[in-house]
Amino acid sequence: MQNGKITVEQAVEKLRILPYENIGFARVDHQRYLRRGFPEVIYCPGKTEEQVATIIGRLAESGGTVLATRAEPSVFEAVRAVYPEVEYHEVAKALVLRGEREPEPVGYIAVVSAGTADLPVAEEAALTAELIGSHVERLFDVGVAGIHRLFDNWDVLNKARVIVVVAGMEGALASVVGGLATCPVIAVPTSVGYGAHLGGIAPLLTMLNSCASGVAVVNIDNGYGAGYMAAMINRIGERI
Repeated sequence: MQNGKITVEQAVEKLRILPYENIGFARVDHQRYLRRGFPEVIYCPGKTEEQVATIIGRLAESGGTVLATRAEPSVFEAVRAVYPEVEYHEVAKALVLRGEREPEPVGYIAVVSAGTADLPVAEEAALTAELIGSHVERLFDVGVAGIHRLFDNWDVLNKARVIVVVAGMEGALASVVGGLATCPVIAVPTSVGYGAHLGGIAPLLTMLNSCASGVAVVNIDNGYGAGYMAAMINRIGERI
């Protein structure tokens, strides 16, 4: 590029496909930031504490913020022994090692939960969206069993570019919000509920069958996926 043989755009495209780093038990994708705007995220279950700490260290070398999801306290302690500055977000069960390169927050996302029991998934969504560069406002425990709580706080939702709705039980809150909101709604079914709830299948089907337009659905308990998608939509809105 410096010699004028390729353009800046061509150089960036080449950087996007540079090899990953093979460390034996993992192949660390250092180019995820260039392709997606945020580094590779670590899913902790199934990995040893040492493996999580090693992957975090490799990813941190790129200068970006590292996020590890579904981390138990023992994983946090193991990582903190190597990186004392790591943060543990207890409700979301997430580790965050902040880097030099953090995106400036833009736009506005609302993360809504039906009940307090849905908070771990809702916080995972909110934290993910914040780290990817979005302003996030939380509105918790406003489920349909006391729907006046939602209407009393409608100003929070009315200014959002994207709304993430997290609900267990029968999952009706996503349809209610979707029927009133003027922006995209991302619905997250949770595994919170009694027997016929079937571990999240009942709210998943309710959300998939919503008659409200503009409601998309992620997998059961997938707060991370909802937060990531909401942040991408929000940042597109910033460029328009």
